[in-house]
Parts: sequence; C-alpha cells; structure tokens
Amino acid sequence: MKTRFLILAGAALLATVAPVAAQETVGAPPPNPEGWQAPKTAWGDPDLRGTWPIDNIASLPMNRPANVQGRAWQTEEEYARRLQQANSSDAAYAREDRSGTIGMGHWVESDASGRRTNLVIDPPNGVLPDLTPQAAALRMAGRSSWTPNTKYNWVTDFDSWDRCVSRGFPASMLPFRYNNGIRIYQSPGYVTIALEMLGTRVIPVGQGSDPAHWPAPVEAWLGNSVGHWEGNTLVIETTNIKSGDSATQNSFARNGSPLNMATLGVPAWNTIPTSTQAKVVERLTPQDENHITYEMTYSDPEVFTAPFTARIDWTRNGEYEFYEYACHEGDVQVRNYITSSRAGTLQEASAADRAAGGESGGSD
Repeated sequence: MKTRFLILAGAALLATVAPVAAQETVGAPPPNPEGWQAPKTAWGDPDLRGTWPIDNIASLPMNRPANVQGRAWQTEEEYARRLQQANSSDAAYAREDRSGTIGMGHWVESDASGRRTNLVIDPPNGVLPDLTPQAAALRMAGRSSWTPNTKYNWVTDFDSWDRCVSRGFPASMLPFRYNNGIRIYQSPGYVTIALEMLGTRVIPVGQGSDPAHWPAPVEAWLGNSVGHWEGNTLVIETTNIKSGDSATQNSFARNGSPLNMATLGVPAWNTIPTSTQAKVVERLTPQDENHITYEMTYSDPEVFTAPFTARIDWTRNGEYEFYEYACHEGDVQVRNYITSSRAGTLQEASAADRAAGGESGGSD
C-alpha cells in the first residue's frame, strides 16, 4: 500500500541557501546572487526544467519548534547538529548496504539540506492557524487508516491516499517520507510538474495575472491550476480543488486532506476537510542554477481561521531516479483492514452474547 520500490537516488546535493533574516516576507524570496541571470527557454520563458526532489528537506517540520521561535533559520550550532545527525543516518544506511540487511533506511531517507527551522513562514510565528470550529469537528469525526479506534466496514472508512487515489492538494507538493521526486517540463504556453507519487500537473501559462478557471461545479484532486510569469517567478493559482470531508459515508463527497500526515508536523489522521473556497497560490523563483525557492499560500476560510504560507528550497539533482509508485496493484490493505475489523466486531458480539447468557467462557 503506502510502500515504494527501494530508491537509491545517488549523492544528495546540499542546499546552500543562506540565512537572510529572522523573518521572511511572503512573495519576496531571497535575492539572486549578484550578476546571476536566470536562463531562458528557446521561446523566452525562464527555464525551470529539471529534477527537483524534495527528499532533502523531508525532515523539516511544518510548524516552527518552540525552541526556535522568532527564527526562520538555524544557528551555526543547530545546523552542525543537524548535519551530525544526518551523517549518523548515512553511516547506518551504509552498514545496512554492506550487510545486505536493509531495513527502513533507504525507504524513508532524507538529508540535512537547508538551514530552515521549519516550512511555515506565515503566520509570522511559523505555526499553522487553528481550524474553524466546524472544520475541527469534521476532522475529529473523520475516518482513515490513521484514525484511532475506527471500525472499518467499507471503502468510505479510508482516505484517498489509503485508496491510492490522491494525497490531496496542496499536500502533493509538500515533502513526504518517500517518493519525493518532482520533475518540471516546459513547452510554449505550458508548464508540467510531474510528481513521483500520484499525480502530474499540466499548467497552462498565460500572459495576464487574472486566470480563467473551470466552472465552479467542476473539481479535481489536484484542482485547476493556471499560471503566469512575474519576472522570473512562475505564479500558479489553483482553485476547483476536490471538496469534501472524511466524516461522510458518501464516497463521492470524500476528499484528500490538504495536509497529509506524512509531512512532518502536520495535524494527524488525514481528515482535514476542504471547502469549495479552497485556493492555493504557488510561486516558483529560480535562485541560481541549482536552486528554486518554492512558496505556497493556502486559504480556505471555512476550514482555517487564516491563510498560511510555507516556503521550501528546492535543490536540483539530475541523478535522482523516479520509481514507479505501484500502489493500486498491491493495495490489499483496505480489504485486510475491513476483514480484520469485521472479525473483531464478530468476536465482540459473541462475547456479549455469551455474557448475556451467563457464560464466563467459550460455548460448548
């Protein structure tokens, strides 16, 4: 189910984006190196093509840890500890390789690239805003393979990731435990973002900043994305995201959570709802030949009490290999969950029936 083929991605490239300030301004990534000019495609657009895996920042949490409040960047000492921890993990993986007893090592590997303390840069405290009361209630009532004490009876008890449909959006653009490959292709009028896990986005790029989206009733798991250029920055606005929640028994009204719990530090259970007002604005800005600053602002006033912005530093890695995310072919876990849950329910009913009959043990 949530497994992948073993990935040996080659040597990771460490991000070299330097700390610029304690706080960062939404929409204003760090300046380019002096004298650097962004390359252009043959038709004159900024060239973002390449492979930009984000496994190297999978260890960064969404929310800012309490011990680094007020700082978007780690100190020299904190970063040294992060590197030491990463090197220790590398050594453990090497031992597994030599002994031929690979455990979880390469399945969930990440390195210490970058010096950010976390991903959220707005609100200024670096912490996700609260859910609205209605959304909080739906999240608590939601069901997935991750929720505690859930009785599984049908596919409506599982989220879209459990069912190999979608990780949700913008969850699909955030770092996971594995399958973090991102590859960008460009052609005149289009940018395509291929994701290693569950999804490819084909984004028309226009000349204006007032995108035309699908009619309101039309929705998609990854939404309807329309882009435009602001200088060297590709701005993508996404609406028409699949709406719904994880509490309903209507399989057509269930959604993928906008934040998937495989991203470190997000709310658990994959049961955050999505309303029809959900919107994502992404900004991709090349910083130098090997780095892109990715910024994502999510707003859904029916679900979150305020918008929030996450910023991620992408590092080019031409040696990273995409591997097939074979999910549907081996997705036996939904059936197994239902089978075991129903068996447990029958056992509970039998025990209750025996107790009602005055028995203290098994039947004759």
